[in-house]
Amino acid sequence: MEKTMGRVIDLPKIVDPRGNLTVAEQMKSVPFEIRRVYWTYDVPSGEHRGGHAHRHCREFIVAVSGSFTVTLDNGHDRHSFLLNHPYQGLLVETGVWRTLEDFSSGAVCLVLAEDLFEEADYIRDYDDYLQVYAR
Repeated sequence: MEKTMGRVIDLPKIVDPRGNLTVAEQMKSVPFEIRRVYWTYDVPSGEHRGGHAHRHCREFIVAVSGSFTVTLDNGHDRHSFLLNHPYQGLLVETGVWRTLEDFSSGAVCLVLAEDLFEEADYIRDYDDYLQVYAR
């Protein structure tokens, strides 16, 4: 059975006339313990983020404002996900190359990560990635 590259997960959405609320809980809606949280914003038009894979760290990516596209690549197949709802997140598995692009004006990308930052966990060169994962 082929391992999935990633999947969109709906988060609990509490609708309220004063404004909606969404919650992400580790080991519940996010299927791992959250060790690091970061976000990107003010991404200039035409720029992209990501462009790497992780050996161990899974990530949960949420468009908390605006929209952007996440393309996942396992060396054989590519699949793109438009993230544009703050009540949905994309679970990205380990060993998957990811690129984030097409950021709308004002987009904020929130990432919940399974691990603390560790440079050795990153594969930043696509050719190196293919040597390890696309066999």
